[in-house]
Amino acid sequence: MNKDEEKVLVPSDPRGPLIAYAFKLEQGPFGQLTYVRVYSGELKKGQMITNLSTGKKIKVPRLVRCHSDELQDIDSASAGDIVALFGVDCATADTFTDGSVKLAMQSLNIADPVVTLAIAPKARDMSANFSKALNRFQKEDPTFRVEQDKESGETIISGMGELHLEIYVERLKREYNVDADDLRNDYADTAPLALTVCRSSRRC
Repeated sequence: MNKDEEKVLVPSDPRGPLIAYAFKLEQGPFGQLTYVRVYSGELKKGQMITNLSTGKKIKVPRLVRCHSDELQDIDSASAGDIVALFGVDCATADTFTDGSVKLAMQSLNIADPVVTLAIAPKARDMSANFSKALNRFQKEDPTFRVEQDKESGETIISGMGELHLEIYVERLKREYNVDADDLRNDYADTAPLALTVCRSSRRC
């Protein structure tokens, strides 16, 4: 928890205020699929909910229950249920309420990144998909970070290891048709994906 957070015990009561937690994001053919667990209250299709991380109010356009590889449309879910929302813009670990309470699930304890890599799309016409992909990856994974270097203007991605970043570079190519160049090619002769590696939380 952050130092200014206070623990509050919330009963798992379907008659209580809505508190739901987004624990996984997935990009599907119909847009972003957000998996949530309802801890209190009831979540309904068409309901206006509040994302406590952003303060934005969102209408639930579609609510589904997942059975293996099938999605079943439902009208509501209550405390204890795990369901998914379509078309809701959010990030992993966001908390949703009905607006009647300001209670968020406990903050994630996210370790500092240990590897950084400066990358750029090989072609200018890939820039839009490049930015779109990195924004999506950050929403999905709190341990994956993106920033702009103030001096060079380079795009810097950071993560928990070489494999972690290799996976996202591969996803750029596979899911968004973006070939990314490594701008700090220190290991080009020895590694299949050239990375500049920091063995601490500071950036290289």
